[in-house]
Amino acid sequence: MSENYPAPAKLNLMLRVIDQRSDGYHELQTVFQFIDLADQLQFDSRPAGRFSRSGGPEGVPEANDLSIRAAKCLADVGGVHEGVHIHIDKFLPMGGGIGGGSSDAATTLIVLNRLWRTGLRREELMEIGASLGADVPVFIFGRGAWAEGLGERLQALDALPESHYVLLHPQVSVSTREIFTAPELTRHHVPSTIGAFLGGATENTLEPTVCARYPEVEHGTRWLKNQGVHDVRLTGSGACVFGLVADNISAQQIAARVPAPWRAWSVRGCNRHPLYDLAEQ
Repeated sequence: MSENYPAPAKLNLMLRVIDQRSDGYHELQTVFQFIDLADQLQFDSRPAGRFSRSGGPEGVPEANDLSIRAAKCLADVGGVHEGVHIHIDKFLPMGGGIGGGSSDAATTLIVLNRLWRTGLRREELMEIGASLGADVPVFIFGRGAWAEGLGERLQALDALPESHYVLLHPQVSVSTREIFTAPELTRHHVPSTIGAFLGGATENTLEPTVCARYPEVEHGTRWLKNQGVHDVRLTGSGACVFGLVADNISAQQIAARVPAPWRAWSVRGCNRHPLYDLAEQ
């Protein structure tokens, strides 16, 4: 059995839509932090040109899976004459705003860069990752970060509190595309600063649109607040919501009370990706 490699989830501790560009994409400001909830990936060598997957996200064809696409991109860029079989034990919900597919792709690039001895630097892996999705580079960057632009301009925030959170998934999958193309979405907000964030400005400006279109998300937010959870907010474009608690025991007790069919986890923020050192060359 090959080794397991983690692909951790992320939280957006704040997110502001600043502007919409002429190409339709949105300028953002956000703060990323990893959490100790992760998919687990295994990699086994296959002959050149053979790329396959088992496990992974339900309903996503193998050819469309971000991990398979990442492996093929790395093989092309690195001139690798080897294939791979990827097995994914999927624990992160799809459409949850916690970066599951992007994290799987990043872990694939980090691990195969080492296993295939392609010797690419972290910045080069981030460039490949950016071609796969806007959130992929932050997982390769590997540090809690302030991000701007499409999320590609990253500044490390190593001193973020590694707090305990309750993370709740209300068993709906939110389409990021739907939210960013919603006509009612407010696309122009005054830019924030790192200082304002550290001072408590943690708003996610996507939240009103998501809650209006997906009432279960609003219900989940209200439920967490009723449990005494603090600073409850949406992560990414949803559907997951999260909030602060004092410690792991409190988080576990609240998560255990979550009504079916919702799911909840006790998680902790992490400022370093578990594979951070593996991406160093």
